Amino acid sequence: MQAGTVFVPQEATQSMANTLAAIGLRVRELRLARGMTLKTLAAKTNLSPSMLSLVERSCASPSIGSLFVIASALGVTISDLIVHEHASEDGLVVRGSDQPAVETAKHVVCRILREDRTRGVSVTLNEFAPNTASAEKATAHDGFEYGYVLEGTLTVEVDGVLYELRAGELISYSSRRRHRLWNRSNGKARGLWFNISRD
Repeated sequence: MQAGTVFVPQEATQSMANTLAAIGLRVRELRLARGMTLKTLAAKTNLSPSMLSLVERSCASPSIGSLFVIASALGVTISDLIVHEHASEDGLVVRGSDQPAVETAKHVVCRILREDRTRGVSVTLNEFAPNTASAEKATAHDGFEYGYVLEGTLTVEVDGVLYELRAGELISYSSRRRHRLWNRSNGKARGLWFNISRD
């Protein structure tokens, strides 16, 4: 094995492929239910029709940022793209087994800790492998975000300005501002993100 090569177990690769297939089918299902063409969805997301087509056919792994943008354009939450059935929102405790997660091909993991549709709040735990980002380029969608770094260092770009956050530091911004997160270090980084559907 070459230095720097990441070994991914076959089970994990199959699980990721299954997740991508489910996401692709869900995006297509929601798009068609809204009478939207690929071109219409592309215009709302600033993603190309060909990229969206690849996502729907599970031929491409969307970034976490792209998933948020697609979900916003379809009028749903990111968990709607990952799972069909939702855990009860009235439970006091959310068990680990009830937390849906998606891992991109570049090893960024978004784990949905709580999706509270009544209050319009989504709480996610984002884990970044070294030198990975939430998206290739900054994206924007509806809502407002609070991000708290738990481990490592995260660089957050908001409207072209870079903010370097270390463990214990928080950032907040309108999701309508173009933004992305990335871990430019050689170690793992984790952040707790609160996405509020209203600005």
